[in-house]
Amino acid sequence: MKCQILHESRGRLRVHLSCARMTLRQADVLEYYLKHTTGSETVQVFDRTCDAVIVYPCARETVIRALASFSFQKAEAMDLVPSHTSRELNREFEDKLAMTVLRRAFSKLFLPLSVRAVIAMVRSVKYIKDGLSALLHGKLSVAVLDATAVTVSMVRGDFDTAGSVMFMLRLGEILEEWTHKKSVADLAGAMALNVDQVWVQANETEVLVPVSSVKEGDLVVVRTGNLIALDGRVVEGEAMVNQSSMTGESMPVVKREGSFVYAGTVCEEGECVFRVEKTMGGGRYDRIVKMIEQSEKLKSTAEDKAARLADRLVPYTLGGTALTYLLTRNVTKMLAVLMVDFSCALKLAMPIAVLSAMREASASHISVKGGRFLEAVANANTVVFDKTGTLTYAMPKVADIVTFADYKEADMLRLAACLEEHYPHSMANAVVEAAKERGLSHEEYHSQVQYIVAHGISSMVEGKKVIIGSSHFVFEDEGCHVPAGDEEKFRSLPAEYSHLYLCIAGELAAVICIYDPLRKEAADAIRALHACGIDKVVMMTGDNRKTAEAVAAQVGVDEVYAEVLPEDKAAFIRAEKAAGRTVIMIGDGVNDSPALSEADAGIAISTGAAIAREIADITIASEDLFELVTLRRLSTALMARIHRNYRFIVSFNFSLIVLGVAGILPPTTSALLHNTSTLAISLKSMTNLLPAQEHAHQ
Repeated sequence: MKCQILHESRGRLRVHLSCARMTLRQADVLEYYLKHTTGSETVQVFDRTCDAVIVYPCARETVIRALASFSFQKAEAMDLVPSHTSRELNREFEDKLAMTVLRRAFSKLFLPLSVRAVIAMVRSVKYIKDGLSALLHGKLSVAVLDATAVTVSMVRGDFDTAGSVMFMLRLGEILEEWTHKKSVADLAGAMALNVDQVWVQANETEVLVPVSSVKEGDLVVVRTGNLIALDGRVVEGEAMVNQSSMTGESMPVVKREGSFVYAGTVCEEGECVFRVEKTMGGGRYDRIVKMIEQSEKLKSTAEDKAARLADRLVPYTLGGTALTYLLTRNVTKMLAVLMVDFSCALKLAMPIAVLSAMREASASHISVKGGRFLEAVANANTVVFDKTGTLTYAMPKVADIVTFADYKEADMLRLAACLEEHYPHSMANAVVEAAKERGLSHEEYHSQVQYIVAHGISSMVEGKKVIIGSSHFVFEDEGCHVPAGDEEKFRSLPAEYSHLYLCIAGELAAVICIYDPLRKEAADAIRALHACGIDKVVMMTGDNRKTAEAVAAQVGVDEVYAEVLPEDKAAFIRAEKAAGRTVIMIGDGVNDSPALSEADAGIAISTGAAIAREIADITIASEDLFELVTLRRLSTALMARIHRNYRFIVSFNFSLIVLGVAGILPPTTSALLHNTSTLAISLKSMTNLLPAQEHAHQ
């Protein structure tokens, strides 16, 4: 498509597309196309002017080629745009806000007082109705104050004041709804499915296929730790499914033959086969939005406190209004008290501050499921890390394969990969990747596989029981033994590696040595967490003690616990909480899920197991541990903003009341200053908490 460069600076282009008009959908198509082809995170498309601003990290020629080869038809076929974006939502509320302001300006400038009075009376019906409804239900809420202020102004014939109050209230309603819906939409998008492939049962075997190719009626297999990518009905097997993301239930639900399973839920234990009834999630996004809006998780303690305080102050405001009238017999001074209340600002500014912080977090690739978890992070003094995939990279590598009893190295790696590919964890991925790098195909020649959380995998191959997993699992739980004559080889296994033990028919066949490359930023990130006020950083891992202690020494944690089971991690967190400490847990695997659930705030790595992401309260991208530091600073800044808001709201509005009772400020001025301050503090609460550079590496 032909484009004209309007402005250019280093790493930034503003271009105009040669098209007559651009729809909202086309603007989204262009934005996601440019992000995809240039690798840019910052692309702004202005549909009204047909302009685009690209901040690009690549070569300028790449951007020019992408623009030159662009067409809406071609880009639409690439299917890059998510099912929901925020562009349409933003336009809806931009138009609402603009129309509200324009109507008010037109009314004040061109309509006579008599017409404005009629308009005010019509618009007052909503507020009076809401106030009466609250009273009939026995509630003295903010709606009663709004209705009283509007009614008294109109009874006095002061229709301009009534109109001003309703205008400010309407602006507040629009901003609150906009911020809330935008934050919910961003959060729902962050919770979208991240599943590319599923196991489909066909001709008595299982085939890994793209989820987009699955049709209604296909049979899909899910096992422990798998995310259920499609809606369907169970036809075989039994599983415990965590469906809190859809129903809010905290406990897993038993799914057996005839039960319905939902896209986005997670198999916690067992396995089942279900027949697909709805492809690609069947409206899961809308169900997530509904769940978030209804969930109490959206409210932090600070929000709850603000809402309760706002409602508790209403009777005092009404009482102060009545007392002022009884003492002064001055309706003007009485209205000065009535026009000013603490409730509007408290109920509006606090949720906006929290939701805006959640939105700011999402811009740093941090998905937060509720305000209370930001509060927990701000108050945390203990941080517990899993090791593999968290302090180390999520892509461990196979260093060596030690075979026993005359088994061949290639055969053992092929068998291990065949078993491990069913359970995508970082160590399993390492085995599968090693087989792929060596060109070893691993067809499905085993029978049904069983996964034992935090232990290993068991299956049958050619009539022999084959297991792969930890030392504890194979030697203690399963009673396997080292082949005679190979004891010295076994004792000389390199201690610096993690080990996966493969046994056939009760005898050790191979040990796969795996190393975890330490994250380059891990030590600096932990130092930064200490500097942010975290006084206890703990590493807990199921790995052997030597490996764990070597990693702990490099990254600088305060305590290290090795060879622990999932229940040990959860028990440690319970003990810390019982000691009065606030605990956050960072993990990425199936075995971390009990601890993530137990912590005040559970944080999962985005590339980790589906069940970890599902149970966790916060998800961070896997590329950089400094996102934890950003999260801590963001949470601390949020709590500081909330406390500042409290102090400002109480002091400013109390000052207005005193000035009104003293006769210095008339009611209209008090109302204007009160509503202006409420709007100003709400707008301030929508701004970013951290400077842009603090969202980058520290």
